[in-house]
Amino acid sequence: MIYLTTPLSKKCLSNLRAGEQVFFSGTMYTARDQAHARLVTALKKSKKLPLDLKGRVIYYCGPTKTPKGGVIGSCGPTTSSRMDSFTPVLLKAGLAAMIGKGRRSQEVAQAIRKYGAVYFVTYAGCGALLSTCVKKARAVAFKDLGPEAIVALEVENFPLIVGIDSRGERI
Repeated sequence: MIYLTTPLSKKCLSNLRAGEQVFFSGTMYTARDQAHARLVTALKKSKKLPLDLKGRVIYYCGPTKTPKGGVIGSCGPTTSSRMDSFTPVLLKAGLAAMIGKGRRSQEVAQAIRKYGAVYFVTYAGCGALLSTCVKKARAVAFKDLGPEAIVALEVENFPLIVGIDSRGERI
């Protein structure tokens, strides 16, 4: 088992191979379709982003409502291919890694290789279990999007599998 913590360096990512299992600890940011669209629009208009993407990890997730006394509600992955049209632009801006479920397009695999990034997959249907790895959660951008707002998650031993490594090799 491989243990990773933020910040993720290009060297660290270059050592990962498709299919390897990882426990991730540190900060990741949730973002889905609407948040991605806003980030890409801002980049294309040369506007300042609400967070620096360099070396960051985006988790394709829209957490459910936080139960009373909880840190976060269920937080399972969403289908990654829905973000494929946005991904090359975000990788160019410095995004280091993405977490989701499902296949990615050839264009995304090529962009991952070009920018030395990594695509991780995590367990679908296990949102309640994955939420136990979240120690802190706070909305950081686009709060008007509700569950699609960008939320900073502090996680410990969040289980991942390298889906596409920095050479573009797939699981």
